[in-house]
Amino acid sequence: MSDSPHHNLSIFLSSVLFSTLGLMSSFAATAQNANDAYPTKPIRLIAPVAAGGGLDNIARAVAERLSKGLGQSVIVDNIGGGGGAIAAQATAKATPDGYTLMIAYVGTHGTNPAVRKMPYDAIKDFTPIGMIGATPNVLIINQNVPAKNLSEFIAYAKKNPTKLSYGSSGPGTLTHLGMEQFKLATGIFMVHVPYRGIGPAFTDLLGGQTDAMLPTLFASIPYIKTDRIRALAVTGQKRSPAEPSIPTFKELGYSGFDGQQWYGISGPANLPVPVVAKINSELNKVLSSHEFSEKMSNEALTLMPMTPQQFGAYIKDDIARWTKVAKERHIELD
Repeated sequence: MSDSPHHNLSIFLSSVLFSTLGLMSSFAATAQNANDAYPTKPIRLIAPVAAGGGLDNIARAVAERLSKGLGQSVIVDNIGGGGGAIAAQATAKATPDGYTLMIAYVGTHGTNPAVRKMPYDAIKDFTPIGMIGATPNVLIINQNVPAKNLSEFIAYAKKNPTKLSYGSSGPGTLTHLGMEQFKLATGIFMVHVPYRGIGPAFTDLLGGQTDAMLPTLFASIPYIKTDRIRALAVTGQKRSPAEPSIPTFKELGYSGFDGQQWYGISGPANLPVPVVAKINSELNKVLSSHEFSEKMSNEALTLMPMTPQQFGAYIKDDIARWTKVAKERHIELD
């Protein structure tokens, strides 16, 4: 007796199902093997600045050591412009396979998303991989301002509400938003003088054209050491080992001043979890090296190893911090 049509159909569908399942498990195994073997070719690490300077130095130091740990070249690709937006876009649009990464920093994934409409979503378009570290910002004043400490400076500013001005490296930067946060917290007034970069801002502060600034500690150390400016307070949870004599805003009674110039590694959204875990593990090995720690202390950088989840939460908190300041001070840039 021959098989019924229903029976034959059932056998056919079963064979199709098994074939499909076989193919799916084969694809899954291939993908898993690819993730396990990662990396099998050079990795591009985008630095969102022109060559030279602090961020580029950090990118190259990390790339060199990651290359050894991962067994593949990690090549730094400098893409400046748009306050890091061009580099961030290039990363967000890259294939999420772990071969295009970027140095995410406070500009690309903190202050800019808080004050501007960016051509990317700093949360949804990226996979956070790991934090590298941060350098605090420091409130510095011109030597001609008659104040020896933070409380004296605040008192002087309140007595002279039309007299003081502060420089920044441009509208919407950390040097601008951090100072607006300080004005909010203390109830003082200072005129904002934006510059195209921190260099000219330093020149005018030293020359007495402006009175105060909140740049990175790293950029300020050469001037602090020559006594050409006076340092009053640093941001962050604790004093910086690079200049331990400078108190934090927190210990002087002003909480919430945790904004720092931070740097980490991110990739495009939807990076495979094993790839993220591998890069994070190798990055944290780099950060635990005494030799690397010594090198970065010269950049006034405090190393901050994190899991990908912790780094993602840090980015969200930083954007929220600066969005709040921008809204309270009505800062919105085109």
